[in-house]
Amino acid sequence: MNSSPLATPISTAAYPKEFQQLLRSKTENFAGRKFVFSTISDFLNSHSRGYFTIVGTPGCGKSSILAQYVTAHPRSIYYNAAVEGKNRPEDFLASVCTQLIDKYLAANGETSEIVKLRSQLQNLESLDGSWFLSLLLQQISDKLNDRQKLIIVIDSVDAIARTSQPPSTNLFYLPRYLGDRTYFILARRPFLREKSGLLIEAPSQTLDLRDYPAQNREDALNYIQQYLSTAPALTAPEFGRQLATLGENNFMYLSQMLPAITENLHPDANLGESSLFSELPPGLAAYYQNHWLRMRGDTLSAVDLSVLNVLVKSTTGLSVSAISHIIDRDEYDVEKVLDNWIEFLNKQEVGGKICYSLYHDSFREWLGKQSILE
Repeated sequence: MNSSPLATPISTAAYPKEFQQLLRSKTENFAGRKFVFSTISDFLNSHSRGYFTIVGTPGCGKSSILAQYVTAHPRSIYYNAAVEGKNRPEDFLASVCTQLIDKYLAANGETSEIVKLRSQLQNLESLDGSWFLSLLLQQISDKLNDRQKLIIVIDSVDAIARTSQPPSTNLFYLPRYLGDRTYFILARRPFLREKSGLLIEAPSQTLDLRDYPAQNREDALNYIQQYLSTAPALTAPEFGRQLATLGENNFMYLSQMLPAITENLHPDANLGESSLFSELPPGLAAYYQNHWLRMRGDTLSAVDLSVLNVLVKSTTGLSVSAISHIIDRDEYDVEKVLDNWIEFLNKQEVGGKICYSLYHDSFREWLGKQSILE
């Protein structure tokens, strides 16, 4: 199976309608990411089964990578838990199991066994979802030849409504064991290993996009130049480099800011001083608002607000001890807050200490302009 989607025509018709528009939008103006596809291919070719996980901060391109992959491989199974109303295990099981039955088991016509499976699928909420999914995966695995692979791609696996299934089960009832030639490719934001929500006994590999700064910058530059190719006056290399730096190689930021830039910014303007950046495009502001709702949860404690205030005011990373000293709180309390917000933070070692900062300067500035810190 060819694992590189780069030269394959885009096709979304093979996937449920609720995902088709998302797939088209996420693959529009797609550029680069060859190192990711190469790593995925190596994993698939090196293991008889397994879990491959792409990890990255919000907006770094995880969804676009998976969208590009599956549109080039329409026989793979696709699900996106970040789509509104699709973060419950019941929705996941119904969609994925339907795709498995349609693409693999029912490919050669209806049989009594297929009819039985479809009937069970209609009453899925009354079933233990894990065994039903595992049953389908095993039936398909048994039918594959040595050159075939069953690949299930799940985007935003961490967007699950965690209270909707027993805590002792894997997220979305993903199987602990896998049959031969069965693979899951997942994407999620940064997480604590002990809170992964997955207990698996199969080969696994994680690719953290934060570990590839040079490749991310190169891909961001390619994305910018490809987008600006229809605006020749703005294609100067220095312009692209300046924008990539300002955007911190974040594709969500770039995808939202580029339309405003091409429409309003003079090519000789200084991006850092442009008034365009004083007010974010509505789409980016809504994206940050969603971040804030997730960070806030039901309520914020005094410690939460104190830590947030420090993160918003700091343009560099700070250690737990430094934050603890600034707000005069116990380090344990500070670390607990940071752990809860880990998906929105940059975590890196500086001078022998682990330091934290908000994942993007634009998000930090947006938070600083809200009334929440008052």
